[in-house]
Amino acid sequence: MGKEYFDRYQSFKFDGNYIPRSRLDKLSQIYYDNPYHGWLILLSNPQYGGVEENIPNREIIRIPFPFRDSIQQYIDEVEKYKKLYIQK
Repeated sequence: MGKEYFDRYQSFKFDGNYIPRSRLDKLSQIYYDNPYHGWLILLSNPQYGGVEENIPNREIIRIPFPFRDSIQQYIDEVEKYKKLYIQK
């Protein structure tokens, strides 16, 4: 599959143009070289309640970067959570 990209919004085209909306998968592709980490961008913008559709058009949002550091920070936070709430 490699860097092949499946456009899951293909059915949202009207007269050859997409219906305007936030596109975290496209931003993930641009900044992380893959379309699968839109969730990371969404987590970095908690003011939108974890819902991509809540982000207004032309809104400035935070994109965590560099990618590896951002993923490691996420993993570290999950591990902290597990230590606090999961008892052995």
